[in-house]
Amino acid sequence: MAKQLEKKHPLAIRWMHWINFPLLTLMIWSGMLIYWANPVYSIYIGNYELFKFFPPWFNDFFGIPFRLAEGLQLHFFFMWLFATNGVAYVIYTIASGEWRAIVPVPSSLKRAPLVALHDAHIVKEKPPQGKYNDAQRIAYTSVILMGVGSLLSGLAIYKPLQLAWLTAAFGGYQWARWIHFWLTVSFVAFFAVHVIQVVLAGWSNFRSMITGYDIVDAVETEAEPIAQKDEVIA
Repeated sequence: MAKQLEKKHPLAIRWMHWINFPLLTLMIWSGMLIYWANPVYSIYIGNYELFKFFPPWFNDFFGIPFRLAEGLQLHFFFMWLFATNGVAYVIYTIASGEWRAIVPVPSSLKRAPLVALHDAHIVKEKPPQGKYNDAQRIAYTSVILMGVGSLLSGLAIYKPLQLAWLTAAFGGYQWARWIHFWLTVSFVAFFAVHVIQVVLAGWSNFRSMITGYDIVDAVETEAEPIAQKDEVIA
């Protein structure tokens, strides 16, 4: 069957997507350099510590210890670039109408589990979708809200005196730090799932985020019959 190009992702979306990826990676990395100085978070079952985030051996392996000042400088520098790119993305999606393809609809919560079951090959029938399926709508909208939460909680930690009202809105400095940390963990989890989904979707999906076009089956249209004129015999 013949193939044709179909426009999928606008240039602005692609640029901001690929700019955001390294920025967020650098934000997480520099955040780890900061976290080393006060690694207070673990997962407990009762009084038993099940898992400690970034134990000493992990920090030693990646050369993280004693880089607090470097981490602070990098984190605060890339924070403004991350925030600028995020604000530009939100403004563009609203102005261009792209938000309609991203924001969940009332039935998204009902259909999203069906998408997960289809991806797991438990349900054979693929749920109906537009540019993005319902699970993607929920995930992408959640990531935008997570970005807002990370920025605001980060500012509450960065300037707890100058922005005392913002720090208080998060429940105080310790709660703001707790929220900031777990939002970062959520970003890492999203990265992992997102990369797996991209791999499962195949090369075509990845290529469309670079070129902006997808290769689809051409839609064949029936040719209109040509009216034949009767010959006039003299």
